[in-house]
Amino acid sequence: MPNAPSPVGGLPDYPRDGALMNGDRRVERRRSRGPGDSPMDNLSRLPAAVALDRLPVPTLAMSRDGTILFANTAFAEMVGYERDGLAGSALPEIFDSVPAGAAVLCGVDDPILLVTFENLTERLWVEEHEFG
Repeated sequence: MPNAPSPVGGLPDYPRDGALMNGDRRVERRRSRGPGDSPMDNLSRLPAAVALDRLPVPTLAMSRDGTILFANTAFAEMVGYERDGLAGSALPEIFDSVPAGAAVLCGVDDPILLVTFENLTERLWVEEHEFG
């Protein structure tokens, strides 16, 4: 199944042989592991967007002005949007009210901010059914 989601991050499982994908040749960007490579060596070669998308925690990369630069699959699933459609949006366009603590983000110096969210849906559902 060449384009089935992978179990750890929702990214397509592309063939490893450089086969044509929709008429384009897939470019492998990872380097081969050397025999002495540490896990940190491997992590340092992993593209940031791939690493962020593999996180099971809803995560955004945002600019200081609050514009979403990247949303991972877990965040898109949490809010019910297509992942690719979130880039360029701002939090008030997605949430009825801006989550607590978002105002603090505009005071940081880094040009890109990583923001994680706790998806309370499952936890609240379990609590409701255990005690309800």
